[in-house]
Amino acid sequence: MIRIREAAVAGSFYPADSGELHSMVHRMLDAAAPDAGPAPKALIVPHAGLVYSGPVAAAAYSRLRPYRSRYRRVVLLGPSHCVAFRGLAASSAEVFRTPLGDVPVARAALDALRHDAVSVIDAAHRAEHCLEVQLPFLQSLLGAFEMLPLVVGDARAADVASVLDLLWGGPETLLVISSDLSHYLPYGQARERDRATCDAIEALDAAGIDAAQACGAAPLRGLLVAAGRRGLHPRTLDLRNSGDTSGSRGRVVGYGAWILTEEHSCRDAA
Repeated sequence: MIRIREAAVAGSFYPADSGELHSMVHRMLDAAAPDAGPAPKALIVPHAGLVYSGPVAAAAYSRLRPYRSRYRRVVLLGPSHCVAFRGLAASSAEVFRTPLGDVPVARAALDALRHDAVSVIDAAHRAEHCLEVQLPFLQSLLGAFEMLPLVVGDARAADVASVLDLLWGGPETLLVISSDLSHYLPYGQARERDRATCDAIEALDAAGIDAAQACGAAPLRGLLVAAGRRGLHPRTLDLRNSGDTSGSRGRVVGYGAWILTEEHSCRDAA
């Protein structure tokens, strides 16, 4: 029997109806500004309910459109919101299910991954939303692909970076880091803190980001360490919060979208 990780937040973070979800995701992607820059190697995207963070995530995901036939494997990392543990948690599932269908897990690659910080912890995946909310975008954009889902707990940046190095692959592999930014600050204060986080990402400054700036600080720091070693070029695409996308401005959650490429775009070089 196939081991399935069932959708945990369909009907709450995004529509449970496949047609409604398909329409919502494509509206957000179509609204994102077109771009003819180099193919992304990595994305940093938010993971709140799609009505809040979906337009920001779409700014990054839309950059995959010209390269949809390129990617065959997606390494997906995000922070644990439900279970406390050390290191990185793999899943024993063979597929992750959403209303848009099943995404196969790259079981051979995941089973072959050897790192002291990685262990199989299905409980960390069962109710976790940070990876799940990325799948409708990936399913809507890419052809056939496999995913390597890792939920990150209390982990050192060096360990996350070394795991990413092991899974880096070539042009067929996309890295996706899932993280929201500041939480429940007044609108103006959130903008200031999120701008500081944005500056750190643009500088590949892993030490400049802590848990108060990003709930996904651990996977984010790991990506920045690995990206710095490999000479990736970060570019900010969007930086907003829930006060901009939907809701009041009293206590907001910050969202940002970045791509990291292995070559400069014309805009980066300007």
